[in-house]
Amino acid sequence: MLSKSVASAVSTTLLSHPRSAAYFGLKRVSFASSNDLVFTWKNSFFNNNNNKFSLKTRKSSRMESNLVTKVSASAQPLKNADELIDSVETFIFDCDGVIWKGDKLIDGVPETLDMLRAKGKRLVFVTNNSTKSRKQYGKKFETLGLSVNEEEIFASSFAAAAYLKSIDFPKDKKVYVIGEDGILKELELAGYQYLGGPADGEKKIELKPGFLMEHDKDVGAVVVGFDRYFNYYKIQYGTLCVRENPGCLFIATNRDAVTHLTDAQEWAGSTLSWFHCLLL
Repeated sequence: MLSKSVASAVSTTLLSHPRSAAYFGLKRVSFASSNDLVFTWKNSFFNNNNNKFSLKTRKSSRMESNLVTKVSASAQPLKNADELIDSVETFIFDCDGVIWKGDKLIDGVPETLDMLRAKGKRLVFVTNNSTKSRKQYGKKFETLGLSVNEEEIFASSFAAAAYLKSIDFPKDKKVYVIGEDGILKELELAGYQYLGGPADGEKKIELKPGFLMEHDKDVGAVVVGFDRYFNYYKIQYGTLCVRENPGCLFIATNRDAVTHLTDAQEWAGSTLSWFHCLLL
């Protein structure tokens, strides 16, 4: 499921990188997420002239059904796989639960990817899991025996950094990260100052009378992603930045309720829900 913030980052990144726009040269692709949002790419989006990306509610999409092809759980059974494959230029794959579960490759994936490449299809791998950078995901693909170029990978860690660049986020401002190494690496590649991340995982707050927690007034954005080192210190620090630093942005890489860290079970997903409750 793509969150609004990631969808926005996808669109602005493609618009600001002509090479990416050319690479994602699709005729039309639509995604329907479980939260009833439809993400739609149209022809005009890829021609670098007055490019547009639309994010609509399902209600508004129904009003323009001639422009949007909806995908839903109630889709009809596939009758002719070859016909479908031949009609599509680019295939976009999720990673967690589609290509792999944890560190285990899902059966049939290598054969499927090889077949599509042999037919000259473009492959794109998209993931909301922000724990790794695109380069780190490239190494994971390699470890699993899959040959995937970094340019074929679109991770939400990269999307967050790309979004900041697209809005000309000031380089003299800092980013507080409630997340893991992938976000830090992508921010560094984009030239942004950051703090937080795994380094704040061991920090604690001693609540006592008169205690006042200080925070960096130069933080201009808080980026939240999947975080296995999540604690109350990070909650309070991020909350202070958003509430007390004028114009501080709040950017979430995803809001998935669950994720696939291992192939044995589903695991708790994004930390966004915690902040959603705190910041209302």
